[in-house]
Amino acid sequence: MNQLTGTVLSGSNNVFEVESFSEDDGSFIIRSCALKSKRLKSDKKYYNPLAPGDIVQIEVDSLEDKKGQITALVPRKNEFVRWNVKGRSPQLLAANLDYVILVTTPEEPDFRPRFIDRELAQAERQGIEPVILINKCDLEGSQDESFLKYVSIWEKLGYKVMKISAKTGEGMVEFAHFIQNKLCALVGQSGVGKSSLVNVLDSTVVLKTGSLSKKYGKGSHTTTKGTLLRIKLNESLTGGIQGAVASIIDTPGVRRFVLHDIESKDLALYFREMSPLVGKCNFGLSCTHINEKGCKILEAVESGQISRERYENWKKISEEIKTGSWTD
Repeated sequence: MNQLTGTVLSGSNNVFEVESFSEDDGSFIIRSCALKSKRLKSDKKYYNPLAPGDIVQIEVDSLEDKKGQITALVPRKNEFVRWNVKGRSPQLLAANLDYVILVTTPEEPDFRPRFIDRELAQAERQGIEPVILINKCDLEGSQDESFLKYVSIWEKLGYKVMKISAKTGEGMVEFAHFIQNKLCALVGQSGVGKSSLVNVLDSTVVLKTGSLSKKYGKGSHTTTKGTLLRIKLNESLTGGIQGAVASIIDTPGVRRFVLHDIESKDLALYFREMSPLVGKCNFGLSCTHINEKGCKILEAVESGQISRERYENWKKISEEIKTGSWTD
């Protein structure tokens, strides 16, 4: 039996597109592979057993070379997940990433810093370096004072923030250089322009893009399942260099990003400005950081060391975890 190692590109209903290298002619072959391993089939830890970016072992079908069976999962370097409310279980969005790129906009759809703060906390929990990518910076909202203030807060915390416009091309050269030879996942709410970004990066890839709902200012879901795309970066973005590539996992847009495997009492550990202070309050690890005297986090908020905006978002997210009601 021909055994190979491959990369999961996409999948649904336990059938996955797996890319593997052919030593015969030096090319890559994509095969449609079902799960053979009972362990993978019976793993109820996740809503989906595999995600784009996963490395797997496959057996090639003896009769059909473009088909196969997945026999094992190679241990992951990392994984980015969210809680799937409808499926009532954690959902794998991507695996083995260099960066998780959190795409947002100043408007159209509305700027939602708490949405990003949730994603940042999840990235910190998973040990993946996040990058905040602000698309549609050609819009007037990009000059809004409250928007600029929150972006500055993230930058002061050491998060990499990139401002671009898929429409005008602003910042796209820097972004293309940044993702070259990397595996990144684009994550964000519906309508922020993830598919449009991919179309600009590689004109040979044509992904369907959606329009915003006029009533709610929210995007429609145009990407229905996560897919790992092998991007051939346009030469106009690489200074004429030919053959520059990047790997991007285009994930489906979500209207609400719900945290997974983070308890309310532990949330401060994943807010990087609060984490060093956890356990140093007068009440130690019992401190709720809400109204206790001698709370180091509250003192840091009063002194300006921790921004009040991030602290208020931490409180709201903490309450969301407790109640299970996610409002923004």
